[in-house]
Amino acid sequence: MLKTRILTALALLAVLLPVLYFNNTTAFAVVASSFFGAAIWECFRLFNPGSKSAALIAAFWSAAFIYAFFISPSPNPTFWFAISVLVWALRFAPSLKIGLPPLSSTANTLLSLLYAISVVGCFAAIVEMYRLSPLYLLSVMAIVWAADIFAYFSGKAFGKRKLAPSISPGKSWEGAIGGGIAVLLLATLSIAAGGDLMAGTFAGRVQASLGWAALYAVLVLIVAASVVGDLFESQLKRRAGMKDSSNLLPGHGGVLDRVDALVPVLPLAALIGAWL
Repeated sequence: MLKTRILTALALLAVLLPVLYFNNTTAFAVVASSFFGAAIWECFRLFNPGSKSAALIAAFWSAAFIYAFFISPSPNPTFWFAISVLVWALRFAPSLKIGLPPLSSTANTLLSLLYAISVVGCFAAIVEMYRLSPLYLLSVMAIVWAADIFAYFSGKAFGKRKLAPSISPGKSWEGAIGGGIAVLLLATLSIAAGGDLMAGTFAGRVQASLGWAALYAVLVLIVAASVVGDLFESQLKRRAGMKDSSNLLPGHGGVLDRVDALVPVLPLAALIGAWL
């Protein structure tokens, strides 16, 4: 399994890094739209297990995404960022406490639409931040990756109090806090030692505009959002009786399994960036 995970990760990097840094808009549009379509396909399957219409619906949403963000892009994508942040704050985060509606219900259909919209917001943020610079986009993703990696090791070493035992028994408060502390330390060190390179990153821009205290508050908020995104997808999978959102990425599961924490984070970071 570990060998498969590593090979898949290397294959993804071999595709994604050249696309990001060769500044080829067409290649980026193809890759982003493909991942978006896969995420919508998995989203529909999580809300409607056993449905035969997932591929058709994903194709329709992908066509709309390509038109809206590449063929005839909106001059102000901030709407998508704002609506995504709102649905996460008002509907998805509370569901971790109150639970999800039954699969065969009108409430579930509405929830699936809201989650699909949040996925649009996530990929709209990817497009917008890529247009600013690949480094800026990767710097936001790196916050989530660092939080996840250090949360895993902190949880293994110190985890005692379960974060959400009925949703994801392996996660602990100690792990989440350890991941957050690691992000704050890494951001501090990278900005202090990174010079002009870090000036073009998300953390560097927030610190330059608002100062250290605001940067730390923003990073804590982002880490918290990443945890909520991870737990929410775990909640969806548990309700649907699925271990992974799909098997598209051998050793990793599906696209949503890789971007679940990014779905709430990227629109939030894009909205903060737009405000700055």
